[in-house]
Amino acid sequence: MTINDNWKAIRARMNAAAARFGHQPEEITLVAVTKTVEEERIREAISLGILDVGENRVQEMLRKQEAFSGARLHMIGQLQKNKVRLLPQSVVLVQSVDRLSLLQEMERIGNRDDRQFEALIQVNVAGEEQKGGCNPDEVVPILDAAEEMQQVRIRGLMMVAPAATDCEEIRPVFKKMRTLFEKCRTIGYNRNQLDILSMGMSHDFEVALEEGATMVRIGTALFGKRS
Repeated sequence: MTINDNWKAIRARMNAAAARFGHQPEEITLVAVTKTVEEERIREAISLGILDVGENRVQEMLRKQEAFSGARLHMIGQLQKNKVRLLPQSVVLVQSVDRLSLLQEMERIGNRDDRQFEALIQVNVAGEEQKGGCNPDEVVPILDAAEEMQQVRIRGLMMVAPAATDCEEIRPVFKKMRTLFEKCRTIGYNRNQLDILSMGMSHDFEVALEEGATMVRIGTALFGKRS
C-alpha cells in the first residue's frame, strides 16, 4: 500500500467515525506522526494534502525542517524546559504541556523572543505511571495560570490512551477525557480557546473520534511500521 492509498483509507474511516459522534469531516484534523520517517516520504505526504505533521523530538524537528516546508508542525513528544528556546518558528502547536513549570518557561521565552505559543495540556487520564501528562485535577490550575499569561494560549487537551488489544476496552478512557474537556470549556476563559481535543492514534483513532476527538495523531497506519 502506498502513502496515498493509506491516506484515502484512513480519511474514509475518520469521516465515518467522526460522523457517529456528530462531527463533520472539516472539523477533524489528522496530524501525520513523522517519527523515524524519511524526509522523502514526509514530502510525499505533504504533497497529498496532509498539512499537519507531528514530531516527538526537537532535534528531529530541526534536522527535518526543510522536509516540513508547507506544513503546520506540531510538537507531540515530551518537551524539556531547556528545549523550549530551540523550538522552530514553524511549530504551531505544542501538544505536550504537562506541568506548570513548562508553561512558565514558554511564557519566559515568548517574552524574551517576542514569540507566541499555542499549546495543549497533556492529561494522563488513565493514571499510567509510564505515561506523560498531568493528573486530571491539575488541568484547571494550569488553565487558570495560562489565562494570566501574555505569550501562551491553551487551545485544548491531549492524551495518549493505554495500549489495548481491543479498543473497546479503552473507550471509557476517551469518554472520561471528553467529559474533562467539556468541563473546562464551560469555565469561560477569555485567552484560552478550548477547541481542540487531541486523542487517538493508528490503533484506536476510530474509537477516539466516536467519543469526540477533533484531532488524531497517526503514524504507522499512514507510513507503515517503523524500522
